Amino acid sequence: MGETEELYEVDLTEEIIGAMIEVHRHLGPGLLESAYERCVAHELELRQIPWEAEKPLPLEYKGVKLDCGYRLDLLVAGRVIVEIKTVDQFAPVHEAQLLTYMRLTKVRVGLLVNFNVPVLKDGIRRLVL
Repeated sequence: MGETEELYEVDLTEEIIGAMIEVHRHLGPGLLESAYERCVAHELELRQIPWEAEKPLPLEYKGVKLDCGYRLDLLVAGRVIVEIKTVDQFAPVHEAQLLTYMRLTKVRVGLLVNFNVPVLKDGIRRLVL
């Protein structure tokens, strides 16, 4: 990975975080994950940042492809996975889920976001493989 690509990912994650803060500023905590996901997608669209929602995540085990119904909440610009939660606090399984998604897709950067907090910056974790 070159320095230019790493800088792009840093800039991209800053833009994504800015979009999520904007959504949280307008809606606050207390809604369903699906509502935040749609609003973040709309905010990314307004900022002309490409994204895919509910992207299927096929699983392969010993040469057999399995459709287990796993889906990424958001894949932004093909480079950052965003997993949205609305929980009292993160559990270790939330981070493990995102890290597994990152390994399976070979996407190096992920954002784990909990919208159920008074200040969104306290609910964001950036993970890098």
